[in-house]
Amino acid sequence: MRELKDLAGIIGLATWDQETYLPPKAEPARAGQLSTLQGLYHQRLVAPEVGDWLGAWSEKAVSDDERAMARVFARERDRAIRVPADLVRTLAESQGAALTAWRVAREARSFTPFAAPLERLLVLRREQADAIGHGGERYDALLEGYEPGMRTERLMPVLHALRDRLIPLVQALAGWPPGADALAGRRFPAEAQWRFTVELLGRLGFDLEAGRQDRSVHPFTGGTHPTDVRLTTRVVEDNLSAALFGTLHECGHGLYEQGFRESDHRTPLAAAPSMGLHESQSRLWENLVGRSLAFWRAVYPRLQRAFPGELGAVPVEAFHAAINRVARTPVRVEADEVTYNLHIVLRTELELEMLRGNLAVADLPGAWNAMLRELLGIEPPDVVKGVLQDIHWAWGELGYFPTYALGNLYAASLLRAAERALPDLWPAIGSGEVGPLRSWLRTHVHAEGSRLDAEDLVVKVTGSGLTDVDFVAYLRAKYGALSGRNLS
Repeated sequence: MRELKDLAGIIGLATWDQETYLPPKAEPARAGQLSTLQGLYHQRLVAPEVGDWLGAWSEKAVSDDERAMARVFARERDRAIRVPADLVRTLAESQGAALTAWRVAREARSFTPFAAPLERLLVLRREQADAIGHGGERYDALLEGYEPGMRTERLMPVLHALRDRLIPLVQALAGWPPGADALAGRRFPAEAQWRFTVELLGRLGFDLEAGRQDRSVHPFTGGTHPTDVRLTTRVVEDNLSAALFGTLHECGHGLYEQGFRESDHRTPLAAAPSMGLHESQSRLWENLVGRSLAFWRAVYPRLQRAFPGELGAVPVEAFHAAINRVARTPVRVEADEVTYNLHIVLRTELELEMLRGNLAVADLPGAWNAMLRELLGIEPPDVVKGVLQDIHWAWGELGYFPTYALGNLYAASLLRAAERALPDLWPAIGSGEVGPLRSWLRTHVHAEGSRLDAEDLVVKVTGSGLTDVDFVAYLRAKYGALSGRNLS
């Protein structure tokens, strides 16, 4: 298990480098390297002797931790053993080609260069789903890789119920806030933004001696080990929110990765039980804390000092209204809390239709635009802000997008539990102290690793499982107070 954990770390490092510092001409070479590494990982994982000792060890496991470790490792191996090694290598090679094509397509502002590589990945993911096995819904096999135990028949009613609650909220908040956006039309020097985001990481408790932040087209978190966690962010001079909230989001992931018990390092327990739970941490810090007035009352004076000409005359209340502005944007990573999950509904529906064979890749841009009109009443100005905006399909990550919505729901429930446990939580945040919340999450979520499945852990911590009750209540309370409108 330690050998596999180490090999996965090197794969993670090579992937991080691929998105940050890799020279453009090295992309084909890196695709081949990753193909080899992932093939070796798969070969080692499914080796017959590994199955022999896993079976014998599982029978002898006596502690709860040993049983949890055996369960997590066996689940990964069971999925892997069903997938032929040549398919693993082909997928890795196709991911590298798709990433290159995605960048070319974005540069050309045309879907055409990406269409064939995406079609190839779609065919391979269908093969993978069939190899793993499913009950007639290929999406289940892929979704299971990110959210163990989740099924389409449970997921889609949750997303549809959330959609039906959010669309009226978006409509009720139309035109709010009135007047100009306090951040619009301002330019924020890139290097000053960068310095502030690094300072922000330290303020939240991300250990910069056990991690680092770099820049990428699409922010993400990766790395090799809890003592080597790699974050990236995106800096845009005319959009301060991109760097601020990209960093807050990835810091949430990074705090989780740094929060596993030291005794679990190099074992399967040093991992989140699902990507939905992982996303709960990024969304909690990005939105529930990072867009709160209490947080910015403490942090905003430092931000003003970083940008005196741009923000010196902007009151914190105006800044707070600007970063919580509800607007129908075509870009998911720029979406506000009220509209964000509608972007997830769009992508999940399209993934399902592609996997089912009901939507051809060539028709994807048109289907994207039509669904965006249906959900938000807008169209993207071009494919870069439309179907090409996310990197996930270039990675072949079908089944990943729903975890963002699940993360939002889990985050609201976890924060509600933290508020009950820490009566002085918000006064502490308002005074600039996020340590109590970070420590509570580290104890109740991060340090648990994969000992429990995601929803079981949420039930243990909050008393309830997957629900939109806490999230919708949070939105209605927050935006009702901000807008002065009745959102009940």
